[in-house]
Amino acid sequence: MVLDFLIFRRHSDDLEGLKKLSLFEDLSKRELSIVARLLHTREYLAGEVIFDEGEVGQAIYLLLEGQVTIFRQGSLDDGHLAILGAGEFFGELGLLDDSVRTAQVRAASDCKMAVLFREDFHGLMESHLRIAHKIGRQLLRHLGERLRELRLTVGNHRHL
Repeated sequence: MVLDFLIFRRHSDDLEGLKKLSLFEDLSKRELSIVARLLHTREYLAGEVIFDEGEVGQAIYLLLEGQVTIFRQGSLDDGHLAILGAGEFFGELGLLDDSVRTAQVRAASDCKMAVLFREDFHGLMESHLRIAHKIGRQLLRHLGERLRELRLTVGNHRHL
């Protein structure tokens, strides 16, 4: 009985942590519970490479604890592109296609992540279209924000 309570409490805490991620903010508790069963927890030590530039993307990474640094290898400068922290996600194009990663991601500190693999996301689209639609809409919003940021960085003289 106590063990059941602890399992429920831990699962409930995990759901609350996932609910804080913008990718899942539109999901109900029931929907989030379905998605949580598809997620794989991964932990990385500071300095560890999460994925390399040039690898085929197969998953999105949701940062639950810690920070990561995104680098472009072979750049004239240090290649540093961004630092992401808890609550943010990266590698989202890995859900959508078989393209290669355009940057390397390294743990800037010890990290805990939830990982959603493309195959699991495609299964979700087949079995729970409404949930996949909500997640897809959040992905599109996020990608739109990144495109607008890129446009500001590149300058208004280029049309994206």
